[in-house]
Amino acid sequence: HKVEKYLEPFRLSLEKLKEVSVRLKKDLIRGLGKHSHHRAAVKMLPTFVRATPDGTEKGDYLALDLGGTNFRVLYVRVVEEQQKVVKMDSKICSIPQEMMLGTGEQLFDHIAQCLGEFLESQDLKGQTLPLGFTFSFPCEQKEIDKSILIRWTKGFSCSGVEGQDVVKLLKEAIHRRGDYDIGSVAMVNDTVGTMMSCGYRDQSCEIGMIIGTGTNACYMEEIKNVKRVEGEDGRMCINTEWGGFGDDGSLKDILTEFDEVVDQTSINPGVHTFEKMISGMYLGEIVRLLLVKMAEDKLLFKGETSEALLTPGQFETKYISEIEEPDSGLENAQKILTALGLNWDPVDACVVRLVCDTISSRSARLCAAALATISNRIRVNRGLDHLKTTVGVDGTVYRKHPNFSEELQAAVRLLAPKCDITFLVSEDGSGKGAAMVTAVAQRIELCQINQYLFFLLTTVTKLL
Repeated sequence: HKVEKYLEPFRLSLEKLKEVSVRLKKDLIRGLGKHSHHRAAVKMLPTFVRATPDGTEKGDYLALDLGGTNFRVLYVRVVEEQQKVVKMDSKICSIPQEMMLGTGEQLFDHIAQCLGEFLESQDLKGQTLPLGFTFSFPCEQKEIDKSILIRWTKGFSCSGVEGQDVVKLLKEAIHRRGDYDIGSVAMVNDTVGTMMSCGYRDQSCEIGMIIGTGTNACYMEEIKNVKRVEGEDGRMCINTEWGGFGDDGSLKDILTEFDEVVDQTSINPGVHTFEKMISGMYLGEIVRLLLVKMAEDKLLFKGETSEALLTPGQFETKYISEIEEPDSGLENAQKILTALGLNWDPVDACVVRLVCDTISSRSARLCAAALATISNRIRVNRGLDHLKTTVGVDGTVYRKHPNFSEELQAAVRLLAPKCDITFLVSEDGSGKGAAMVTAVAQRIELCQINQYLFFLLTTVTKLL
């Protein structure tokens, strides 16, 4: 009963989830508005990706994936007959700490060098291949091949890059070398890559979602609703940046005291409110804070804590998945509690499991509320009574947790009953997905050139 007192604030009713969903709906509209977007908590960034795959894409592509202390270079082949994206080869290059803090020129020279060595090893230096560039930092995209870095995150602070176009910086570094060249470049957000990597196998895939260290989603919006971009016809993929939902205080009523502590002790207080209730970077910490409080209240471990339990970050999110395993969960809980230096009895292990279950369940249900908002929006946009669509998903929380995906799917069915959603786990969104974005961009460009040539031809014929 006393345990429930602590867990009750984390148990969100269906009614409350519906309220959350309605609030996000308003935020999506605010984020898309021409004059309201700069004040919006949910940024709704245009990606300039104007279509999903149609199955006719083919050819060889390069992909570059930079999102942390390592970056990957990939050589990818899109095979039309088999409707699949094949990774031919790849290479991982590390970025030394001093380079993360050095000049932008050094960083991009290093990337260009690694790319050059990879092309050499694949015997591709003579070819000029198109390249998909996944750059997982906050950017303002101006075109498919123009993206301005807003600010560095994740321990990077290279000078001379913020406010600059990263495609231009990459191309300049390649040209400084002069021993190879690349074709057209497509900038790819990792969420968009996730959607696109599933979109070749399943052409109804129009939503991408990541639930890992962070959380985010993208979806295909009608261009006429994207007020910042010219155009009335067709669609564009929007990177919602939904992690920022609630940054304007709209989720105050569902935040617990533990969420507030997690926020205050994070490196970005007041920012990414929604993400901090959902993603892998924070779930373990929420559980740790609850366990400390319950031990202090003599509900756990005979009222005693340990140095490890009192240390932020020591209860890792992966422990939640291990403790919730259907068969070995309690055994795992006991091992983890012992490793954390705690004196536990079997009842403690059961309570810890209940705490983990409550926190991961809230995460899954909040994600479901947000996904329901997006799928309902697509349905209403298209004037449909019933929408059948597919979501490409990635992220460690979704992949590794034993019942996260079931819980998420069950809640979405209740919150978006008129949407029939298929979930596909993405295959390498930031690699293969980036190549796919490039392939689609090329297909559209070719189509536009053909239309223009046809227009010229008919005009000339009329004149003759």
